[in-house]
Amino acid sequence: MTPEEDVFRKAPLFTALDDAAAASLRASMDPVKISKGNVLFAEGDEGDHLYVIVDGKLKLGTSSGDGRENLLSILGPGEMFGELSLFDPGPRTSTATAVTDAKLLSLGHKDLIPWLAENPAVALHLLARLAQRLRRTNEAVGDLVFSDVPGRVAKALIDLGERFGKKTDEGLYVHHDLTQEELAQLVGASRETVNKALADFAGRGWLKLDGRAVLITDFERLSKRGK
Repeated sequence: MTPEEDVFRKAPLFTALDDAAAASLRASMDPVKISKGNVLFAEGDEGDHLYVIVDGKLKLGTSSGDGRENLLSILGPGEMFGELSLFDPGPRTSTATAVTDAKLLSLGHKDLIPWLAENPAVALHLLARLAQRLRRTNEAVGDLVFSDVPGRVAKALIDLGERFGKKTDEGLYVHHDLTQEELAQLVGASRETVNKALADFAGRGWLKLDGRAVLITDFERLSKRGK
C-alpha cells in the first residue's frame, strides 16, 4: 500500500471496505488540487460532494453578517468533510479554504448512494462521523460558555498536537500552519488575548513559539490547563 493509499484508507468512508472494494470506490472519486489560500467552496454554495484530504490542510469557517469570522476546524490528511451534503444536498454551511497546498479526493451524491446500498457498514461509519462532528460542536459551545481563553487556547494546541504533531527530543513539534488571527478565530477570542495566553505559556516553559508552529515542551501541564 502506497503512503497515499494508506492516508485515504483511514477516512471513515473507506474503513468498512476490504481492499478490493476500497480500490473500486477510490477509482470512482475525482482528484482535486487546491492552492494555499484558495476557497474550495463558500458558505451558501450549493454542494453535493464530500472530500477526503490526501495531503495538506484545509480550514472550515463561517462568517457573521458584520464580517467577523469563526474558524470551526482545521483538517489534515485522512480527514473528511462535506459529507452532510451527501445525505441532505443543499447550501454549504461553512467555507472550506486551503491552509496549505492540498490534494483531495471528491465523491458526489449520485456515486455514493449505490455504495451505501451495497455496503451498509459504510453508512454506519459515516453516521458515526456525523455524530462525532455533533459532539465536537457541542463541546466547542460548552467551552465558549465555561472555559476561559487560555484554557481554550491550551485545548486547541493539544488537539492540533495530537493530530499534526511530531515527537522530537525537545518535545512535540506542531506545524499547524495557522496565523495568529486564525488561531484566535479557532478559539473564539481576540488575537491580543490569544497572544497573551501564548506568551504566558511560553513564560512558564510549557511551549516555544516558532512562527506558524509551536514546540510543546510540557504536554502534561498544557493538557491540564486545557481541561
